[in-house]
Amino acid sequence: MSDFSAKDVAELRQKTGVGMMECKKALQEASGNLEAAVDLLRARGAQMAAKKADRATNQGWVGSYVHSNGKIGVIVEVLCETDFVAKNDQFQELIRDIAMHIAAMNPQALKPEELDQAAVERERAVFMEQVQDKPENIRENIVEGKLNKYYSEVCLLKQAFIKDDKKSIEQVVTDAIATIGENIQLTRFHRLEIGN
Repeated sequence: MSDFSAKDVAELRQKTGVGMMECKKALQEASGNLEAAVDLLRARGAQMAAKKADRATNQGWVGSYVHSNGKIGVIVEVLCETDFVAKNDQFQELIRDIAMHIAAMNPQALKPEELDQAAVERERAVFMEQVQDKPENIRENIVEGKLNKYYSEVCLLKQAFIKDDKKSIEQVVTDAIATIGENIQLTRFHRLEIGN
């Protein structure tokens, strides 16, 4: 006898977008605990993304978003393995969501490695100055924490997703890889705003 119902399986599927059998298996492993099953599926999604990371992404889609006031526009390139997936509704929705997020959050770079290193070093110097009163053995850890927070504000992949602030854009892409079943890479974007 299971500790969950078909309704629980359907709810987990609706929350995660993962197939029914995977949801059922996760609920069995989590003894019917819905939140634990979500965590299991997210962990599997990360494992699946890691396994697929080396697979070539030669297809994809350039998506766009123009804000309702017509003053902000975004173009984003997202790659996948096949043109079948590129035209898939879930993939298209992912692109729209990411483009809308970029319009709202105005990231400066895709990932920390793409930031201007001189600007990063200026931030590091400011953070080092802020922690001068702390014990020397913990200063570097505090500065690294502050830098990670800075990255989460200015780097697209590290930003909290506007539709679900418990997930980063990186996690949203990882979840999409688990759901869609192909390697997906967010490769570049450009944001235009009237007056900027």
